[in-house]
Amino acid sequence: MAQLVGPLRKELADSLFSCRVLVVGAGGIGCELLKNLVLTGFKNIEVIDLDTIDVSNLNRQFLFQKKHVGKSKAQVAKESVLRFCPSANITAYHDSIMNPDYNVEFFRNFQLVMNALDNRAARNHVNRMCLAADIPLIESGTAGYLGQVTVIKKGQTECYECQPKPTQKTFPGCTIRNTPSEPIHFLYTDTSHRNLFGEEDADQEVSPDTADPEAAWNPADAAARATASDQDGDIKRVSTKEWARSTGYDPVKLFNKLFKDDIMYLLTMDKLWKKRKAPLPLDWTEIKQIGKEACGTGLKDQQVLGVQGYTQLFRRSVETLRSQLIEKGEGAELVWDKDDPPAMDFVTAAANLRMNVFSMNMKSRFDVKSMAGNIIPAIATTNAVIAGLIVLEALKILNSDFDQCRTIFLNKQPNPRKKLLVPCALDRPNSNCYVCASKPEVTVKLNVHKTIVQALQDKILKEKFGMVAPDVQIEDGKGTILISSEEGETEANNNKFLSDFGIRNGSRLQADDFLQDYTLLVNVIHSEELEKDVEFEVVGDAPDKAPAPSAPEEGKNIANGNKDSAQPSTSSKAAEDDDVLIIDSDEEPSSSTMEASPESSNRKRKHHDADDAASKRKRLDQQPADDDEDIIALD
Repeated sequence: MAQLVGPLRKELADSLFSCRVLVVGAGGIGCELLKNLVLTGFKNIEVIDLDTIDVSNLNRQFLFQKKHVGKSKAQVAKESVLRFCPSANITAYHDSIMNPDYNVEFFRNFQLVMNALDNRAARNHVNRMCLAADIPLIESGTAGYLGQVTVIKKGQTECYECQPKPTQKTFPGCTIRNTPSEPIHFLYTDTSHRNLFGEEDADQEVSPDTADPEAAWNPADAAARATASDQDGDIKRVSTKEWARSTGYDPVKLFNKLFKDDIMYLLTMDKLWKKRKAPLPLDWTEIKQIGKEACGTGLKDQQVLGVQGYTQLFRRSVETLRSQLIEKGEGAELVWDKDDPPAMDFVTAAANLRMNVFSMNMKSRFDVKSMAGNIIPAIATTNAVIAGLIVLEALKILNSDFDQCRTIFLNKQPNPRKKLLVPCALDRPNSNCYVCASKPEVTVKLNVHKTIVQALQDKILKEKFGMVAPDVQIEDGKGTILISSEEGETEANNNKFLSDFGIRNGSRLQADDFLQDYTLLVNVIHSEELEKDVEFEVVGDAPDKAPAPSAPEEGKNIANGNKDSAQPSTSSKAAEDDDVLIIDSDEEPSSSTMEASPESSNRKRKHHDADDAASKRKRLDQQPADDDEDIIALD
């Protein structure tokens, strides 16, 4: 391959030759980025990644081959890239970027840092290290067909944490098993697969949950009313795996237990269905009598098969998994793997049949895989486009054209002006940011009589505010040390309540993270009226406040769940919620927002746990009608 230095001015080419860059991450984006850097003329590159190569990486991370499985991503990426440009000077670290060895002085060795990460904690950390070292950071991310690149410069642009990110939701097990209301609830993923074919987990049982506090039912009365089949699946309270094994993993018996008997058992819990549409059991015999359904159009993975199609897929996948189990021998177990076709077929079929039972539109195999375990299918072309954009932004910075740097969004389909790539002006720093403000400060509401020091350290300072090794001092006039990053120094405090140290309403704590060169002032508000199971609240933290739901339209059929239940699969409609068009106006908009009203400022598109992406986009309601589309940001 020829190097691409030719079109660059000599001064810029010389700058590429001499500058040192740090690439954080050697996965999907990282592989493409490393290749682009050496072919553009960058000679001094350091790359760090803690991960090792998995077989599932090989379809898109082209620097890796089958023989590399199990080896360090950073080291193999270095070796592969040197084949493109043997004269490059590349250093690889098989390590975590959050290791204290990579301190502020380490970051100051570079003229540029480029993130190719897949998790928020590491992104937060690199963001802070670059701010402390005053080094430009190019942040990037992809989620399926969507992608984003932005530039972060201390004092000139928003940092990665200027806009709060919504926390990932978790769902109670009884909700998922008894009253699912969203497509994500139907993904048995490793739960059903494991409880039938793998290691048992009583906490992840897939049959109805009799302990559901909302049910408030009488088991004796319910048992008398239950009319479940004794032939095609016994609903007595035994483990699912034990029962499945006793049937020889008979697909018909499994089907009738999961989608008929268990559902009829649920129907005896009358109270659950007073304000919900009751589920509709499926019967194997009745489905067999249905005429052949029309097959969906398009790619195989993007077709929605219908009840009969998913019933047959369920049968075939169970038979295949049963054969795999027999081959492994007595007492063997299968391990859930999203890249194992029979396992994915089983999850797709089971999830869709449950969706049908609970009156929701079914999804394609592609959609199911997208949701399974919060996994968003990685698209090699998206990674390649984003990696190219990273290098273009890097060239602007090295050419002292920072004013030309942009946040660039890659969309799933062309906007009305037939463009997929849309640049937006970089936003100024958020004056209220608790990371890059001149004096970072937050207010936390908690119960000082119930919150222990360990929770303050782990859940608030580390998990919520992204610190790595915090030291905390109480501003009480005495300089009381509450938490020390020195091992063993304050361990005796861990299980004591904050009130034991005189912390009360209005107290102030100074938290320092010397690794990140970061200080945060924490104002404490004492409250005894927090919601159940809520340990603390960050006052003014926008993502924790969801917009009010809109009123349902009259005349619509009753259905469980959110609006998604009334929409067809992504593979069967022209534009769905994730198919968000991006503004491309003559006047370049900000990458964040131009708020027109309280309503418009609250309207955000959630891209749930696309852990592989950057941050936000909001609706710009002041644009002309033909440009009134959503700008999204990925996380």
